[in-house]
Amino acid sequence: MYAGTEFMTEHLLSLVHGRQGHFRLESGHHGDVWFQLETLCWRSREIQKFAARLAAHLAPYEVEVICGPLVEGAFVALLVSVELGCDFAYAERFADAKREELFPVEYRVPQGLQPMIKGKRVAIVNDFISAGSAVRGTFLDLNLLGAKVVVIGALLALGNAIGEFTAEHRIALELLGRLPSNLWTPSQCPLCVAGVPLEIAGMS
Repeated sequence: MYAGTEFMTEHLLSLVHGRQGHFRLESGHHGDVWFQLETLCWRSREIQKFAARLAAHLAPYEVEVICGPLVEGAFVALLVSVELGCDFAYAERFADAKREELFPVEYRVPQGLQPMIKGKRVAIVNDFISAGSAVRGTFLDLNLLGAKVVVIGALLALGNAIGEFTAEHRIALELLGRLPSNLWTPSQCPLCVAGVPLEIAGMS
């Protein structure tokens, strides 16, 4: 379908709006690139092609459930679940504005789906992953529910934070593409030192 990984990544990026700057991400980290992922599924037939490729990467893991974090990650996860003929679940986002530490946002599977998750082989599927806040939160809740997360899949990873996470937890990682990306804790952010105005990702 696509000639190679580099071309595929360029095609994927052409489907989503993005820009460079100084952003506070959901994880609490600061970064220099941000993608408006609400635009990702606008051309849904194009994204379906990428979902089919990701599904092919995930097929050998014999997963029973595909779970995606809301919002956009769950859309991709649903497309992948259709390709694999798997069951589908999602994790809802719960943010606490008073928490200032890294990874302050929680993700939880709805109560009605929780009994069906227990004991199942699960793949967490997301759209783009940077620090991995949504994936980490979903992984934590699935573990608490007794699911067995065997692989994490995504269309694109920015940097290697998710690679470090999956290595630490001994989970497989399947990506269609990677891009280099800078990620800093607030205290170590050179853009803060340089006085570059900070934007809250998704709020401008």
